[in-house]
Amino acid sequence: MSLYRNWFLASRPWSFTMTAISVSVGSAMAAIDGPFSWPFFFLALVSAVLMHAATNLINDYYDVQSGVDTHQARTAHYRPHPLVEGLLPAEQVRLVAYVLYTMAAVIGLFLTVTRGLAVLWIGAAGLLAGLTYTAPPFRYKYIALGEISVFLMWGPLMVEGAYFVQRQAFDLNALLVSLPFGVLVALVLLANNIRDIDHDRSRHIHTLATLLGHRRGLHAYLLLMVLAYAGMLVLAGTLTPWILIIFLSLPLAVGLLKQMVRAVPADADAQTAKLDTAFGLLLVVSLVLEGLIG
Repeated sequence: MSLYRNWFLASRPWSFTMTAISVSVGSAMAAIDGPFSWPFFFLALVSAVLMHAATNLINDYYDVQSGVDTHQARTAHYRPHPLVEGLLPAEQVRLVAYVLYTMAAVIGLFLTVTRGLAVLWIGAAGLLAGLTYTAPPFRYKYIALGEISVFLMWGPLMVEGAYFVQRQAFDLNALLVSLPFGVLVALVLLANNIRDIDHDRSRHIHTLATLLGHRRGLHAYLLLMVLAYAGMLVLAGTLTPWILIIFLSLPLAVGLLKQMVRAVPADADAQTAKLDTAFGLLLVVSLVLEGLIG
């Protein structure tokens, strides 16, 4: 049982909520515009979650191999890290990651055949981004490109991809809705990197936070959060007023900002992810209400 638990924790299942929300947002947008297919929704969701799990495993593998994730890293202090703790063989972790990528690709190929060639290019982009995040030779997380990638993957790429699976077309409104949520998902990584500035500098890793420094990093965190909510306010006037219910999450955002200013918590990324979840679920509810009530 402990072995299954270690694999379960290594995949970081708590992070899958963001993937589920991105796929649900794109699918809900598609449902507003026409017929909705539950089987295609679940296939898109399962494929995206499998790819997310594979990416988590392969990124941890290369972070440990390169000496970034160690017992001294703050990440290993607040969340289980079976690979750092030596509870899972490193090569098995890499192998399982490739198996999960393969399973995601099989579903992706089926969706490509049944829904359109765009699914293939979207899946290939996600696969490439996941594999090269911390893996040599690119390791683009370490050259301050991580937040941009996360924004694109969980924002436009995943939302538009889910929309395409349903409608076999892309949509400007789906793109616009994806931007604020993509920004918030990128804030999870930014919060993580602000917390890890000293550790990353000691490992000669360049992130957006190490380039900006602690104070300006917090300013960027605040600015991006404000832009995410401001973007939804604009969309409420052009898409649907139901979107205004996402402002029910605003007290959580204000509390998080105050906490970050006082002292960046050890679980800054997890705290930001909680805000993303509240924001994202309210966004999905607003789109469902628009589809049902108008």
